[in-house]
Amino acid sequence: MRAAVLRNSGDRRLDVVDNLETVDPEPTEVVVQIMATGVCHSDLSILNGTFDHPVPAVLGHEGSGVVVEVGAAVDRVKVGDHVIVAWASPCGWCVNCTARKTPQLCNTMYRDGGMRPRFRLDGVPVHGMNGVGSFSNFTTVRQDSAIVIDDDIPFEVASLVGCGVTTGVGAAINSAKVAPGSSVVVFGCGGVGISAIQGARIAGASTIVAVDLFERKRELALQFGATAACAPEDLDALKAELTGDGFDYAIEVIGLAKTMRAAWDAVHRGGTACVVGAGSPDDHFELSALEIFFNEKTLVGSYYGSSDVRSDFHRLLRLWRAGQLDLEGMISRRSGIDDINEAFDAMVGGEVIRTVISF
Repeated sequence: MRAAVLRNSGDRRLDVVDNLETVDPEPTEVVVQIMATGVCHSDLSILNGTFDHPVPAVLGHEGSGVVVEVGAAVDRVKVGDHVIVAWASPCGWCVNCTARKTPQLCNTMYRDGGMRPRFRLDGVPVHGMNGVGSFSNFTTVRQDSAIVIDDDIPFEVASLVGCGVTTGVGAAINSAKVAPGSSVVVFGCGGVGISAIQGARIAGASTIVAVDLFERKRELALQFGATAACAPEDLDALKAELTGDGFDYAIEVIGLAKTMRAAWDAVHRGGTACVVGAGSPDDHFELSALEIFFNEKTLVGSYYGSSDVRSDFHRLLRLWRAGQLDLEGMISRRSGIDDINEAFDAMVGGEVIRTVISF
């Protein structure tokens, strides 16, 4: 089968091959034929070495498709089911899934399934990014990672829900808990940022400011629900004009220490800064002991939009059906996996919100 393989961390290009094989499913695993996959910035972070990941690896973690084979003990999914592949699915029984009620932080599934090679290439084991590897025609995942959806949902739409949309909308609704009538600023207007803007709009925010270096992205943010947009250097003036002393919520989706600090500074005393962007472990920002005490702000992380994929995938699709969540507008279609390197090139240039590769 065809796939896009990262041979070495830090490579500039992916190696598009046509002789990759999936591993046989274990008793609780299924094989999914990938029909559409999104390109997420996390793929780029593994490509350029920002995130450590075992190699060789098939990148991609935002996919949808059809179940074509099931293991002997699979009892929740059947052949022919349309599914979204979740890269962080809850096991349902660990302390995070039960007592702590934070299923998005479940490590069981990631540890048991995510670190097992998903493929073989010329006899050599090949990993799948986050246990998925959706830049391929087929992949093998645990049944808990295959979330069954209605057959009439377009695969391109479903694939976006697999990561970027869930992360962004969830950050606004689940992590930051944006309140109706509030003011929100979003740093970064890529796919996740646009989703966070839509999440803030769905939550009822009255003021939503989009901040991005690129004018094109700022213009797109306005189409998806932002009430104003500006370049980073213009934010202080706009903040003073719209809010006086600061925003109620700031959502950072870039993954840099300087923008995380900017998000903290953008909210008023008692406000909430939500960090969604996954940055380098060596990139740090400082908060003084006095400002933490004096300002009583809340700093919260957001992992996978603090979402439970078993219910939130379906909630997002219901919002899409109701016309409250625009997913079609986020899709830039490119035909065939041979375009995967072009998609990465476009991401590096800051030109793509979200690219879907249809096989």
